[in-house]
Amino acid sequence: MDRNLALEFVRVTEAAAIAAAKWIGKGDKKAADRAAVDAMRTRFNQIDFSGTVVIGEGKKDEAPELYVGEEVGTGKGPKMDIAVDPLECTDSVAYGRYNAMAVITTGMHGTLLSAPDTYMEKIAVGPEAKGVIDLDASVGENITNVAKALGKDVGEVTVSLLDRERHQKLIEEIRRAGARVRLITDGDVASAMATCMPESPIDLLLGLGGSAEAVLAAGAMKILGGEILCRFRPRNDNDKKEMDKMGLDEKTIYTANDMAQGDDVSFTATGVIEGPVLEGVVFEAEHIITHSIAMRGKSKTIRHIKAMHHEHN
Repeated sequence: MDRNLALEFVRVTEAAAIAAAKWIGKGDKKAADRAAVDAMRTRFNQIDFSGTVVIGEGKKDEAPELYVGEEVGTGKGPKMDIAVDPLECTDSVAYGRYNAMAVITTGMHGTLLSAPDTYMEKIAVGPEAKGVIDLDASVGENITNVAKALGKDVGEVTVSLLDRERHQKLIEEIRRAGARVRLITDGDVASAMATCMPESPIDLLLGLGGSAEAVLAAGAMKILGGEILCRFRPRNDNDKKEMDKMGLDEKTIYTANDMAQGDDVSFTATGVIEGPVLEGVVFEAEHIITHSIAMRGKSKTIRHIKAMHHEHN
């Protein structure tokens, strides 16, 4: 992927983040999401590439924009797969909570996993613990192995997971193993990435989360050198039927390389509200400040971009 194209995607996430940030704390997650979607799609269509949305806002009959299968871009340039979440953590924005961002993962045509909107079982760690985790191992075994890899006592290991009723048993297992628990309301893409960042307190991500977020995180984890392992856990019979149509099953364990194939991968995100990876949008009298991260798989370049936007759109 051309480095200039990768940077163009920063402008896309910046636009989505700014649009969504105007709805922080106003209690309307649909309006916040719609603003982000509109801004993201508009900016995509100004870029010279031929993109197909493989992870997006839903099926064509469920979402008017950025639906799975929609083509974006000018149609000139490389053919690419696009996985998007114009506003990861809509509830966080609606209620002014911690951690929200606009996210894009891209790959060349046919390289990103296209999956139904369902759950996946997930485990993720940073580079130092790569190779020691196993979805079929017990919680205690995984925590012990991660602790050894990181040179920590088990009691110093911090495990992040979504604060959901379905995770109560998992939380108990983590505590029995002696590790620390860090619950998040939303946003397991950022938490997966945080395992790769030395300054982050998060060592391990566990639990059931969205399949879309798994693919989005895969691009980032691959470039950052971490590891994420995922397995489908359909919510109902409709999810199973969708999986059958797409040739997917509940046994296969997907790695970052399976979900984002090849080196021509990029990951871009702009913070809406501050979280473990990015600071949020700041509105000042004369300008708007955004904080983004842009990564290219081919060069392994990771750019942190602070931008000042002088026009309030």
